[in-house]
Amino acid sequence: MAEGETSKADLRSSNVAEVPGHPLVMLLRRLEAADTWHEDKLTNILSAVGKFGTFQRQLVALTFIPNILSAFFLFPDQYMLTDPKPYCNTSWILAVGPNLSEIEQLNLTLPRAPDGGFLTCLMYLPVPWDLDAIIQFGLNHTSSCQNGWIYPEAEKRSLINEFDLVCGKEPDKWTLQMVVLVGLLIGALIFGFLGDRLGRYPTMVLSLVGFIGFGFGTAFVSNFYLYLFFRFGVSQAVVGYAISSVTLVTEWLVGEHRAHAVVLEHCFFTVGTVLLTGLAHSIPHWRLFFLMAGVPMFPLISCFWVLPKSPRWLMMKGKGKETKQVLCHAAALNRKAIPLGLLEELPERKVAKGSVLDFYRNRQLCKMTLVLSCMWFCISYSYLTLSLKITDFDMSFYIQQVIPGIMEVPARLCSIFLLERFGRKWSLAMTLLQASILSLLLIFLPQELKSLRVLVIVLGEFSLAATITVFFLHTAEILPTVLRATGLGLVCLASTVGAILSLHVNNQISSMLTVFLSCLACALALCLASLLPETQNQPLCDSLQHFWQTSSLRDLSEDLDGRAQHKSQEMLSSEDTISEDVSEEAAKNAIFNAQMLKLDPYLLTGTTSDTSRSWEDP
Repeated sequence: MAEGETSKADLRSSNVAEVPGHPLVMLLRRLEAADTWHEDKLTNILSAVGKFGTFQRQLVALTFIPNILSAFFLFPDQYMLTDPKPYCNTSWILAVGPNLSEIEQLNLTLPRAPDGGFLTCLMYLPVPWDLDAIIQFGLNHTSSCQNGWIYPEAEKRSLINEFDLVCGKEPDKWTLQMVVLVGLLIGALIFGFLGDRLGRYPTMVLSLVGFIGFGFGTAFVSNFYLYLFFRFGVSQAVVGYAISSVTLVTEWLVGEHRAHAVVLEHCFFTVGTVLLTGLAHSIPHWRLFFLMAGVPMFPLISCFWVLPKSPRWLMMKGKGKETKQVLCHAAALNRKAIPLGLLEELPERKVAKGSVLDFYRNRQLCKMTLVLSCMWFCISYSYLTLSLKITDFDMSFYIQQVIPGIMEVPARLCSIFLLERFGRKWSLAMTLLQASILSLLLIFLPQELKSLRVLVIVLGEFSLAATITVFFLHTAEILPTVLRATGLGLVCLASTVGAILSLHVNNQISSMLTVFLSCLACALALCLASLLPETQNQPLCDSLQHFWQTSSLRDLSEDLDGRAQHKSQEMLSSEDTISEDVSEEAAKNAIFNAQMLKLDPYLLTGTTSDTSRSWEDP
């Protein structure tokens, strides 16, 4: 391929110095173009199937509708633990005064606090007197509640009055949050591994079974400890479904439709959080809430048999025949025909399996995963810190939840414009920069300007919500198909660790130091974003072999950048070009030898700056 035929985007993506006529640059361009052509085969077929026809709409609808229910199962605890005021059960007095009203019963049997209200965890001891004697002389000896509690002011049934979690038995909300976060952490590891081992579709079905078993089953628990166990289980299913659904859609859709689908998924999840607030406020019983959230899972899982497997995953597993079958099925639903020549070009050989150990053994994959994990840690820490800060203001609990939720929907939709106009990398940088500036502004705003501080916090959450959507898409596109689900699991693990640290820091520190740390985290993520490659309009990387080749090209270009600049003036006046008969395998060998042996690249290509003789000549 001639130099003029290589696009500037390809040259920038390999990070090679733009030295016109440089032989090694041309070799790198030739090899990269060849690899891109191989990777584009499946992309061309997916385009022939139809970019967003009936099949893709069905795929997105069935895949992302359960994300609304995911929010129901992930965030209900704060609504289930409403704190009605408890009073000791003193129904013993009804034996001597059956006609007493509730307020009269409390007046006679409960001691009063200094402010005039009833004490919640003390009662007067029963005495063998008649009602007139009790009214005349009163009761004096107190003790803790002996016959349970009553909740006369409770408007609905919650976990508190269901399991009497009062008077020293109150649940530690920190512990409950930790149970859910640890479930997310373990689920990210388990379902990430299963997504690459079993496939995207089976992992999604397994996650839905977890929704039904642990989510719907929560309505039938008999004690608070069982409730915690079921919450631990359903949080694993939530993160497992998020990983497998995004992976499946990423590998089926092409171009801008992939970005639109991921944004839509996050919007569905945000809508679920808003609906959760309304339902939790209106449903009178916590068990009824979990029943209503779990019932829609039954028809959904019965419809999931129509979803296909990922063609990329099938191709990586060497299942060429099944790959062609799912592609033809998709084309039939879209009323399209795939050219026979395209199908015949699909490779049917089985590529090497990916392993978790490859995240350590493959240098470029290790580096990229560390960068992604650090960024996810920082973004998660900042987002949760701002979310917790809004609870410091004197507002209704439901308002605190609804306003940020409503704002996040347009935030995620705005990311579509950014992605189409600026690409993944610059969109991520802009949203992180905005979040950093808003966090810094929040530090210097006076405490008296409460309304302005709330606005800045909401705008900060707006920016970070868009960041999360852009970054989720970017991460899925960077990771290779053979380890995409496992990699998403690892970065979700880092995100969960960031959330755990944010909870711990905010529980220990209530000053603006937490916001300062959030600002630092955003700034660090912004710096790390410069290390990520741009993936817009680029074919997905499928195999570790291609990932290694990309690594070699980049590392080699960095090693030889200085030498190329030094010789650029000589090469500008030279008419030397690479022979057109250099095969792809020869180019790979030349680059490998140049990297391993650190030889002059001009020798390896058979050209020099001052002579045209071969390097083999004496």
